[in-house]
Amino acid sequence: MKSIILFLLVAGVATGQPFPPPSPACDIPAIYNFGDSNSDTGGIAAAFYPPGPPSGETFFKRPVGRASDGRLIIDFIAEKLGLPYLSAYLDSIKANYTHGANFATGGATIKRVNESWFVNDVSPFSLDIQVEQFNQFKDRTIYLFNQAKDDSQRHNLPRPDDFMKAIYTIDIGQNDLAYVFRTIGVEAARAAIPDIIDQLASCIRQLYGKGARSFWIHNTGPIGCLPVTHAKIVNPARGYLDENGCVSGQNLIANEFNEKLRARVVQLRSDLPKAILTYVDMYSAKSQLISNAKNLGFEERFMICCGYHDRDHDIYCGNQGKINGSEVFAGSCKDPTKVISWDGVHYSDAANKWIANQITYGLFSDPPLSIIEICPENKGVSNLSRA
Repeated sequence: MKSIILFLLVAGVATGQPFPPPSPACDIPAIYNFGDSNSDTGGIAAAFYPPGPPSGETFFKRPVGRASDGRLIIDFIAEKLGLPYLSAYLDSIKANYTHGANFATGGATIKRVNESWFVNDVSPFSLDIQVEQFNQFKDRTIYLFNQAKDDSQRHNLPRPDDFMKAIYTIDIGQNDLAYVFRTIGVEAARAAIPDIIDQLASCIRQLYGKGARSFWIHNTGPIGCLPVTHAKIVNPARGYLDENGCVSGQNLIANEFNEKLRARVVQLRSDLPKAILTYVDMYSAKSQLISNAKNLGFEERFMICCGYHDRDHDIYCGNQGKINGSEVFAGSCKDPTKVISWDGVHYSDAANKWIANQITYGLFSDPPLSIIEICPENKGVSNLSRA
């Protein structure tokens, strides 16, 4: 216990973020998650083609619909709250929704885009669709719960009162930026950001209208640091890369997106007076991990554990392909626990664990509360958000 306290004190000093007085721990009975592949626990796998080996090899020892060798940040959040891992809403096999549901799907965007899963891996389940799925889920499960004659008929159903006590986690936006980079270019991407933020805010308002009160909202990470992007770079122009070797222009747009998101969260606090909205700076948490990779026990920051990517080739994790006429299988690296990136886009179990440890303690949150303190009962403390 002493080592944990010491770690938190050191981390707080390192990030320059003072710790507020602790708030009472909340009774959070469920998580409802919305997002993309960074928090998809099996949705897109249930809808289309599930990832095969070696995904899941480190923790689950088999593929379980996650884009990682193990757990995602949402899994560590569930662990922190003492809840089971979330079942995907689209998964009909042994799903358990007693303690929440996961509406995230890999490739999802905030705004609907005119692209296909079969062309560019864009999910048809954009954020507004995920919210509509939640609306149906809530209405139907409450009806079934109330119609049940006894607890045996309520098996795997959430309790109606838990919807207002639950935490609503939102982790989405990276694919929206990737889409605008791909279609209109990095320089023009700035103009698209306000509409994306408007759509995200609209979805939060809809969830609030359905009784959601505790929101945990991730900003987008340093997309310019994704190893799959770095692998395509040949002879970059001066200023194209930052001091960490990341694409400066892409990270600049990601930061602008995050600034506008944070401003909108502040506005929503006034517009939704019964809610507590926490803005989580995933960008800073992931950037600290990337810039201090070796000091934190990880290997070279742009190493890809599973998959092969260079300027001319893309052999995705668990697939076969040809390089210079030779058949190649894109398997995993010797020790996934030592790498940050699992497949060039998504993080490893070990990296997700490190990031989750930072954010769930409130080290990168506004207001600076632990996730176990995010409930309407602590709303007075939430007004201590940083300027």
